[in-house]
Amino acid sequence: QVQLVESGGGLVQAGGSLRLSCAASGRSFSSYRMGWFRQAPGREREFVTTISWSGGSTYYADSVKGRFTISRDGAKNTVYLQMNSLKPEDTAVYYCAAGPRYSSGRHFVEYDYWGQGTQVTVSS
Repeated sequence: QVQLVESGGGLVQAGGSLRLSCAASGRSFSSYRMGWFRQAPGREREFVTTISWSGGSTYYADSVKGRFTISRDGAKNTVYLQMNSLKPEDTAVYYCAAGPRYSSGRHFVEYDYWGQGTQVTVSS
């Protein structure tokens, strides 16, 4: 079992930045691929980004590429999402997830464990 707790969400103006954190506890953090997803009201949960178990490879949705950066710190069992140049359309609940190390990480069905989510609101 892996428990995930997100933090760092909040209200920010368009063009601003936020850094989300996801603290993991339980089984070995380094065994898992990690991902971030988001869900806006009335919309399906969508993929944002993923990072491999080693941290050596990342993948981003086109909508956030060049603005968001995912990273992980094995010593702290934490994955981060640095979000810059935020837009109102980035407003959503952001979820952290952990999945098998050899999955692609781009589809929510691949993930076994989820955090409770943290709200990000970007005002125009």
